[in-house]
Amino acid sequence: MSYEGLLIGASTLALIGLYHPLVVKAEYYYGQRSRWVFLTLGVIGVTSSLCVGDGVLSSLLGVLGCTSLWGIREVKEQSRRVEKGWFPSNPRRKREGKKGKNRKA
Repeated sequence: MSYEGLLIGASTLALIGLYHPLVVKAEYYYGQRSRWVFLTLGVIGVTSSLCVGDGVLSSLLGVLGCTSLWGIREVKEQSRRVEKGWFPSNPRRKREGKKGKNRKA
């Protein structure tokens, strides 16, 4: 019996579940600047998945990399959710306005 598929599936679910609150917190504390962290993690994860010989580890690194890259989009979406009032904004951080201008929340 092979448990590799189950391990990859459960790990994928766990990573996606972990990234949702991670994106929310990253946007709260760092705003759009947090996208660079997700980009860096994504590139490292995808590149590492191509260099690793083990199939399970390569798959997990690929999922980590792709989830991180998806986090870039989600940070932007989270910022929109905050603007709509669906999530609280950080009162200690200036909000990024349109066209890169900073404005108070």
